[in-house]
Amino acid sequence: MDYEAELAYADEVGRHFARQNGLPPMTGRVAGWLLICDPPQQTIAELSEALRASRTAVSGAVSMLEEWSWIQRSRAAGERVDRVSIHPAIWLRMVDKPSEYVSLGALARQGLKVLDEAPAARRARLLEGAAFAEFLVERMPALAAEWRERRDALRASGELPDDAGASRP
Repeated sequence: MDYEAELAYADEVGRHFARQNGLPPMTGRVAGWLLICDPPQQTIAELSEALRASRTAVSGAVSMLEEWSWIQRSRAAGERVDRVSIHPAIWLRMVDKPSEYVSLGALARQGLKVLDEAPAARRARLLEGAAFAEFLVERMPALAAEWRERRDALRASGELPDDAGASRP
């Protein structure tokens, strides 16, 4: 494997996270590295060395990714350090956790209460935001079910490996 190409990929994921989500690039770099590294479980020290970054920066990125449920921690018997890896069900979890959209809808409805007496034109943005959030909350379970079905078909056809030992929600 070409280490420089792998590092460039992690850097590109970092730039994507920064552009799309306004996050520190290190968060995306850690996620990118965890998507391609071997072994798939890495310590903070290993991530720091691989990404040529400080342990502090890597630890902060790991904490953020853990808050989002993108990664999981594990520790082998007798080891004194945690290992982190991409959560095996990350792609499903992105559509199977409507809590973000529930809270977004609640914020929009709260704003509508604040603007209770305001003209319809002023309330329109919040009305659309609340409706969009409700739409997503309604659609997410079906979307998650569709992904499970497609993922299972891809695994059955051999296009996706069947990750033995990975949790299967």
